Amino acid sequence: MTDCFVYAAARTPFGRFGGALAGVRPDDLAATALAGVLDKAPGLDRAAVGDVWWGAANGAGEDNRNVGRMAVLLAGLPVSVPATTVNRLCGSSLDAALQASRAVEVGDADVVVAGGSESMTRAPWVLPKPERAFPAGNATAVSTTLGWRLVNARMPQEWTASLGECNEQLADEFGIARERQDAFAARSHQQAARAWAEGFYDDLVVPVDGVDLDRDEGIRDGSTPESLAGLTPSFRPNGTITAGNASPLNDGAAALLLGSGEAAGAVGLDPVARVAGRGAAALEPQRFGYAPVAAAAQALARAGIGWRDVGAVELNEAFAVQSLACVDAWLADGLADAELVNARGGAIAIGHPLGASGARVVGTLAKRLVEEDQRWGLAAICIGVGQGLAVVLENATATRAGGA
Repeated sequence: MTDCFVYAAARTPFGRFGGALAGVRPDDLAATALAGVLDKAPGLDRAAVGDVWWGAANGAGEDNRNVGRMAVLLAGLPVSVPATTVNRLCGSSLDAALQASRAVEVGDADVVVAGGSESMTRAPWVLPKPERAFPAGNATAVSTTLGWRLVNARMPQEWTASLGECNEQLADEFGIARERQDAFAARSHQQAARAWAEGFYDDLVVPVDGVDLDRDEGIRDGSTPESLAGLTPSFRPNGTITAGNASPLNDGAAALLLGSGEAAGAVGLDPVARVAGRGAAALEPQRFGYAPVAAAAQALARAGIGWRDVGAVELNEAFAVQSLACVDAWLADGLADAELVNARGGAIAIGHPLGASGARVVGTLAKRLVEEDQRWGLAAICIGVGQGLAVVLENATATRAGGA
């Protein structure tokens, strides 16, 4: 077994639903991120890329038929570079990275790319096939943008509740008030705006050809708990979840360049972070927002560390309430400070193009470890239908805070 390292990360700016990236196909977004991360290693022979793992949560429209392979071809890589597409809903690109890291560790490949893409704007409507020819009745088009569709009648009703209703149930379960959710969401916008202003994302984000978008489109610099408090609840008349304290619908793509330690010469870069532990967990579908807690515990145990060792956390913010539930659990288990979570903003502000978010949080975490001189970090994501994924990274640079 050998170690797997993150060498580079790149992503597009994330666009709002119907916004600046609405005219860009998801396979073109994928090709942009894939080419962007490889451009960070100009000395790497593209034919040396052993495989590409690509995440996509939809797969019903222009991202159908293995969008990972389409991205390889559209990005101009040699036709000899293979690719596969992974679907674990919101966790698709994190799952892609975890699978890719295993391939490196067992020696199946020396240099690989993992990533993901999603155009929620361009997700199509679908129709089920009729049970018989020439039906006389009407048919209903179903949006594939988000959530359940064409549900199997055998599924218990409580499992197939809307994502928002599921998280209202988490708010009830853990007693997380609207005020806390709005404060968390405002911080996400404030931290993301500050990170962009300070140049943190400048070398992580690559432009999309033909699109005038130089930062994540959904960030609202002036967000405050007071401004968010005026928004109407989205899922219950007297509920706690609004458009302001949940992640929006987005378009975008993200990619990671991974490889063994021995690949550094071929890549032409020093490794940034080592993949030290992985975790996957599942629970009742309606409690999906809390699944990162168990996934993170697995990843930490497999890395041989505990929460007290962790100096940076990236948690995908599907909803403020589920993020707070996870952070509260981690603080109880030893995380030193809630401020270590999403210090450069999170998905409520940056956006959550489903298939791209896992690679985004890993790329952000790897850079944070270097900039903040921390040894250990964790990235995690919740996944619809009751799942969660997590990964522990170890800073690969010479100077490490917190011990050898």
